[in-house]
Order: sequence, then C-alpha cells, then structure tokens
Amino acid sequence: MAWRRSAERACLGFLREEMEALGRSVMSRIRNANGKREGFFILFRICFFTRKNPVTTLTSPPLAPLLDRLFLQAAAATSPAIASISREERERLMHSKTEYLDLYGRMKDLWLPVSRETGVLLYQLARSMNARNIVEFGTSFGLSTLYMAAALRDNGGGRLISSEFEPSKIAKAREHLTEGGVSDLVEIREGDALKTLAVDLPQTIDLVLLDGAKALYPDILALVESRLRPGALIVADNADHSPEYLARVRASDGGYLSVPFAADVELSMRVG
Repeated sequence: MAWRRSAERACLGFLREEMEALGRSVMSRIRNANGKREGFFILFRICFFTRKNPVTTLTSPPLAPLLDRLFLQAAAATSPAIASISREERERLMHSKTEYLDLYGRMKDLWLPVSRETGVLLYQLARSMNARNIVEFGTSFGLSTLYMAAALRDNGGGRLISSEFEPSKIAKAREHLTEGGVSDLVEIREGDALKTLAVDLPQTIDLVLLDGAKALYPDILALVESRLRPGALIVADNADHSPEYLARVRASDGGYLSVPFAADVELSMRVG
C-alpha cells in the first residue's frame, strides 16, 4: 500500500514541522520574557495547559480495569446468611453497639463497597487537599481503599491506615491492593476498630472514611478527633443509619461544618 506509506510520511512530516514551530515559539517567548521567573511560568503554563488527557493512577492500568472488574464482582455477590434475617432484625443489629460483630460476620460474603461516585469523590478530596495521612474504618474488600491509595500515589506518597475485623476480607483486600500497585501505601489492621484505631495513629490526619458498623461512627470519630488537622475532612457513608453521629457533626458548636452529600454520604470538615 504505497499510498498509505506516503500518507504516513506526509503526516509525520507535518507533525515534525508543527512541533519544531512550537518549540521555536516557546523558546522565543522565554527569551523575550522579563527575567527567568516569568520565563519559567510561561513554560509551565504551556506544558500544563497542553496536556489534554493527564494520566492518573486512578484512570490508568492496572487500577482502572481492576476497579471495573471488582465492581462487577461486588454486584454479583450474595449472602444466604443475610437473606435469612428479617429486615427488622437487620436494622436492630445495625444500630446495636454490642452485636455489630455478629451482623458483619454474617455479611462476610457481601462486598458492601462505596459507590463509584463516592469512590471518585474520595480520590478528588484527597488529591485537592494533598492528603498524606488517611484513616479508613471498614476496609471490606478494599474498593474504597484503592481510590484513596491512588490519590496518595498521585500526591507523591503517604500512609493509609485501614481497619477490618473479617480475616477473609482482609486477605482479598490485600490481593486487590497488590494487583492495583498501591499496597506499599496501605496498612490494614485486623480486629475491632475500637482497638486497632486507638493506637499508633499519625500526629495529624487529613482525611477519614467511615464505612464500617454505623453504630460506631461516633466512637471512631472520638478516637481520631484529636489528630484531625484544621480543615481535615470526614466522609461518612450511609450516615443516615447513625443519627448520633449526625447530631455530633451537625451541632453548631461541635467543631465541624457538615452537609449531606448525595443520597448516602455525610461530608464534614474539622474547623476547630
């Protein structure tokens, strides 16, 4: 196909000429700039604004296709143990501060992930505040963990401490983190979060995700509260199941600014 080769050469020649012209234009503008500082910012603006599709850890392999696959698996998961519990009994257990381990033990086959939209929100929040230290209550199979770890990677590094009491979920979450290439940023602590998150936390915490037993949201907040820096954010998934928590973060004198975000998320900022 001689015509195709000719076309390819013509396109390559055109692109080469365009790139050379762009290079000459950039260098001319830098040389004519008033001082090195202005020249630097001209170069920065050109480089930044000509990136049409910036690559992020979240939107590129291996993480992007991994998340697609995991959400499909999560949607297909079933739990006969939960199906046998009446709705009333499930609600009672969900609001109990003493029987939550029994409930979530029965739900060990369910993934209980955040939504895709909440996952993207977590990534955006962590990136925009340049988070370095993140705490997560409720690892499950690690989908939300992947979103936040991706943000840490793109922020240049950090530490994510997550807590999960179900051993089988921890094993799968660690597999997923390794497959996603972010396991070096995450520490999963096995056991009851009232114990695992009571020790060895960072001096300052930038972002907290609450996505475990809803009745424990106020207790987990109390554990991390003294480490929250001013401006730290707390994302509570399905917070409507924890009225005590909502009353705490929405109180006018509680030290937080808090708003419901979408249908199932409460977003709070530490102000004191």
